[in-house]
Amino acid sequence: MDITINRYREIWYNFYRWQHELNTIYKFSLAISFALLTGLLAQFRFYLPLSPVPITGQTFAVLLAGVLLGRWGGVSLGLYVGLGAMGIPWFASISSGLYYLLGPTGGYLIGFIFASFFLGYMIDKHLWSHSFHGILGLMFLANFLLIYIPGLIVLYLWTGGTSIVSLLTIGLLPFIPGDITKIIAASTIAYSILPREMIE
Repeated sequence: MDITINRYREIWYNFYRWQHELNTIYKFSLAISFALLTGLLAQFRFYLPLSPVPITGQTFAVLLAGVLLGRWGGVSLGLYVGLGAMGIPWFASISSGLYYLLGPTGGYLIGFIFASFFLGYMIDKHLWSHSFHGILGLMFLANFLLIYIPGLIVLYLWTGGTSIVSLLTIGLLPFIPGDITKIIAASTIAYSILPREMIE
C-alpha cells in the first residue's frame, strides 16, 4: 500500500516538475486545453437534495485550474472568458457571446479569472497552501470573495440597485450548498495531488 501511495505522489510530483520546466508556448497550450476542459465541465449539472439550484462543473474547473496550472490557471480562465465572449459556445448551457460578459452574470465570469490566478499564485509561492486546511481555506476565500464580489456588484448594477437582501437571495444564497460541495471535493483532489515540497 505504501508503495502504491508513494508511486502516486511521485507521478504527480513529476507532473508538476515537468510543467514547471515547460517554456511559455507549451504552458499557453496547457492553458488553452484547460479552458476547453472548463467549457466541457460547464455543461454538466446535477441537483442536491432539497436544493432547486443546480450544481454545474464550471466553478469546479475554476478552482482546479490554479491547482493544476499555477498562475497560468488565471491565463486559462482569461482565455475561457475571452473566447466565450467572442463566440465559442462553452459557457453554461452551451451559451456564448459578449452579452454574457457584459450581462448580469458577467461579474462572476470576471471573478473566475481572479479566483484561479489567486489560487495558482498562492500554490506556486506558499507550501502551506498545499496542506488540506490551507487549500480548503484558500478555495473558500477565492469562491466567496473573488468570484462573488464582482459577480454581485455587476448583478446589483443590472437590477437597478435592488436591496441587499434581494441581491443575496438572487445571486448568492441559493448557490451556497453547491459551492461548499464543490470546494470540499476540489480541496480533497488538490491535497491528493499537490507536491509536499516546493518545486524550484
